[in-house]
Amino acid sequence: MVTRVDVTPAAAGMMRQLRDQHGPLMFHQSGGCCDGSSPMCYLEGEFRTGKSDVLLESLRIEGVPEPITFWMSASQFELWRHTHLTVDVVPGRGAGFSLEAPEGVRFLIRSRLLTSDELAELSA
Repeated sequence: MVTRVDVTPAAAGMMRQLRDQHGPLMFHQSGGCCDGSSPMCYLEGEFRTGKSDVLLESLRIEGVPEPITFWMSASQFELWRHTHLTVDVVPGRGAGFSLEAPEGVRFLIRSRLLTSDELAELSA
Protein backbone atom coordinates (compact mmCIF):
# COMPACT_ATOMS: atom_id res chain seq x y z
CA MET A 1 0.00 0.00 0.00
CA VAL A 2 1.42 3.36 -1.06
CA THR A 3 1.54 6.16 1.50
CA ARG A 4 2.43 9.82 1.30
CA VAL A 5 3.95 9.83 4.79
CA ASP A 6 6.00 7.28 6.75
CA VAL A 7 7.99 7.51 9.98
CA THR A 8 11.36 6.19 11.06
CA PRO A 9 11.55 3.89 14.10
CA ALA A 10 13.13 6.74 16.10
CA ALA A 11 10.29 9.12 15.18
CA ALA A 12 7.70 6.46 16.07
CA GLY A 13 9.35 6.06 19.48
CA MET A 14 9.19 9.81 20.12
CA MET A 15 5.55 9.86 18.99
CA ARG A 16 4.72 7.09 21.51
CA GLN A 17 6.48 9.03 24.26
CA LEU A 18 4.68 12.28 23.41
CA ARG A 19 1.34 10.46 23.17
CA ASP A 20 1.89 8.96 26.64
CA GLN A 21 2.79 12.38 28.06
CA HIS A 22 0.23 14.59 26.33
CA GLY A 23 -2.56 12.61 24.64
CA PRO A 24 -3.61 12.23 20.98
CA LEU A 25 -1.30 13.91 18.47
CA MET A 26 -1.40 15.56 15.06
CA PHE A 27 1.23 17.00 12.72
CA HIS A 28 1.10 19.97 10.39
CA GLN A 29 3.90 20.42 7.89
CA SER A 30 5.17 23.95 8.37
CA GLY A 31 5.36 25.98 5.20
CA GLY A 32 8.49 27.92 6.09
CA CYS A 33 7.48 30.35 8.83
CA CYS A 34 9.38 30.38 12.13
CA ASP A 35 10.79 26.86 12.09
CA GLY A 36 11.56 26.50 8.39
CA SER A 37 9.80 23.58 6.74
CA SER A 38 9.55 21.40 9.82
CA PRO A 39 6.80 18.96 10.73
CA MET A 40 5.14 20.50 13.77
CA CYS A 41 3.63 18.16 16.39
CA TYR A 42 0.58 19.32 18.33
CA LEU A 43 -2.13 17.86 20.50
CA GLU A 44 -4.87 16.59 18.18
CA GLY A 45 -7.12 19.56 17.38
CA GLU A 46 -4.76 22.16 18.84
CA PHE A 47 -3.79 23.33 15.36
CA ARG A 48 -6.98 24.29 13.55
CA THR A 49 -7.31 22.80 10.09
CA GLY A 50 -9.87 23.71 7.47
CA LYS A 51 -10.53 23.97 3.74
CA SER A 52 -7.05 25.38 3.19
CA ASP A 53 -5.41 22.18 4.52
CA VAL A 54 -4.93 18.70 3.07
CA LEU A 55 -4.92 15.52 5.18
CA LEU A 56 -1.95 13.61 3.77
CA GLU A 57 -2.09 10.56 6.00
CA SER A 58 -3.56 9.07 9.16
CA LEU A 59 -0.50 7.31 10.53
CA ARG A 60 -0.90 4.09 12.52
CA ILE A 61 1.96 3.83 15.01
CA GLU A 62 2.39 0.64 17.03
CA GLY A 63 1.58 1.35 20.67
CA VAL A 64 -0.52 4.44 19.88
CA PRO A 65 -4.26 3.70 20.14
CA GLU A 66 -5.47 6.25 17.61
CA PRO A 67 -4.08 7.36 14.24
CA ILE A 68 -1.83 10.41 14.18
CA THR A 69 -2.99 12.77 11.44
CA PHE A 70 -0.49 14.53 9.17
CA TRP A 71 -1.63 17.76 7.48
CA MET A 72 -0.23 20.29 5.03
CA SER A 73 -1.59 23.54 3.63
CA ALA A 74 -3.27 23.09 0.24
CA SER A 75 -0.97 25.65 -1.39
CA GLN A 76 2.12 23.81 -0.15
CA PHE A 77 0.62 20.46 -1.23
CA GLU A 78 0.38 21.79 -4.79
CA LEU A 79 4.16 22.13 -4.75
CA TRP A 80 4.85 18.89 -2.84
CA ARG A 81 2.17 16.60 -4.31
CA HIS A 82 4.81 14.46 -6.07
CA THR A 83 6.81 13.97 -2.86
CA HIS A 84 6.90 11.15 -0.32
CA LEU A 85 7.69 12.35 3.21
CA THR A 86 9.43 10.42 5.96
CA VAL A 87 9.23 11.89 9.46
CA ASP A 88 12.46 11.46 11.41
CA VAL A 89 13.73 12.79 14.74
CA VAL A 90 17.22 14.13 15.45
CA PRO A 91 19.00 15.77 18.39
CA GLY A 92 18.59 19.54 18.55
CA ARG A 93 15.91 22.11 19.15
CA GLY A 94 13.46 23.68 16.76
CA ALA A 95 11.71 26.99 17.38
CA GLY A 96 9.71 25.58 20.29
CA PHE A 97 6.18 25.37 18.87
CA SER A 98 6.31 21.60 18.46
CA LEU A 99 5.66 19.22 21.39
CA GLU A 100 9.04 17.48 21.14
CA ALA A 101 11.06 20.70 21.74
CA PRO A 102 11.46 20.22 25.54
CA GLU A 103 12.85 16.72 24.89
CA GLY A 104 15.99 18.15 23.21
CA VAL A 105 15.07 16.70 19.81
CA ARG A 106 13.26 17.91 16.73
CA PHE A 107 11.23 16.23 14.03
CA LEU A 108 12.36 16.73 10.46
CA ILE A 109 11.29 15.59 7.01
CA ARG A 110 13.29 13.42 4.68
CA SER A 111 11.76 13.41 1.21
CA ARG A 112 11.95 11.73 -2.14
CA LEU A 113 9.93 11.95 -5.33
CA LEU A 114 7.08 9.48 -5.65
CA THR A 115 7.47 7.01 -8.51
CA SER A 116 5.03 7.08 -11.42
CA ASP A 117 3.52 3.80 -10.12
CA GLU A 118 3.07 5.29 -6.64
CA LEU A 119 1.44 8.41 -8.09
CA ALA A 120 -0.93 6.26 -10.16
CA GLU A 121 -1.94 4.23 -7.09
CA LEU A 122 -2.49 7.37 -5.01
CA SER A 123 -4.65 8.85 -7.78
CA ALA A 124 -6.88 5.76 -8.03
